[in-house]
Amino acid sequence: LGVLLAALGVSSMAGLRVDFSLLLEPLGFIKIVEWLFSIFAFATCGSFQGKTTLLVSCKGVANKTVTAAFTYPFRRVFSSVVLNTVVFSTPDPERCNGTWTDVYLVGNFSSSAQFFVTLAVLVFLYCIGALVVYIGYKHVYQQNNKFPLTDFAITVITAFLWLVSTAAWAKALADIKMSTGAGIITGIEFCKAPETTCHFASVTSMRTLNVSVAFGLLNVVLWIGNAWFVYKDINLHNNPTGSFDVQ
Repeated sequence: LGVLLAALGVSSMAGLRVDFSLLLEPLGFIKIVEWLFSIFAFATCGSFQGKTTLLVSCKGVANKTVTAAFTYPFRRVFSSVVLNTVVFSTPDPERCNGTWTDVYLVGNFSSSAQFFVTLAVLVFLYCIGALVVYIGYKHVYQQNNKFPLTDFAITVITAFLWLVSTAAWAKALADIKMSTGAGIITGIEFCKAPETTCHFASVTSMRTLNVSVAFGLLNVVLWIGNAWFVYKDINLHNNPTGSFDVQ
């Protein structure tokens, strides 16, 4: 924050005047909501842990449970292995008399998940900085056109990044559901062997990941709306003198 103020030609200590009134106006209130929604976005995605479970029967083994655990960014817990190298546990120590071979989940979707979470964290930090400016430097924000112009540019860029990251993450989530759902059995050669049967048992509910996508979409709407409030309330379009009065 100090670096930003210095870059805009403002003394951080000399210009400080605490004023919470802007938080009661759309410009400040929506920033608080964006701050909260960014927390929800990275928390619902970044904290996910799940597993896929199959019931396997083979030589000497009946309905043995085998699992493959995965977590954000879709790596096994306590391991750096990506989703497409997450292996199902063997049904028994003898590996079904040698017929069991390692079976892996398919896909690597970490880039989309990390893009989404990283953006949410950066937005969280930016909102804190913006709120400090709104509270402590309202008078400077209204008088120095560099602040509202910078705020407007960052808001437009952030709205676009939310749109891109949410779309990418929604597509990745759909692929993750396919890669960990009942359809995986058709791709397991071991399950096609004689005297061997496989049944899909369960996969951890991904409701929290669905919620993360919903928060991503809400953030898109919020930041587009925020861009309008910055443009309208700060009067960027009709006040060339550098005096910006919040309506």
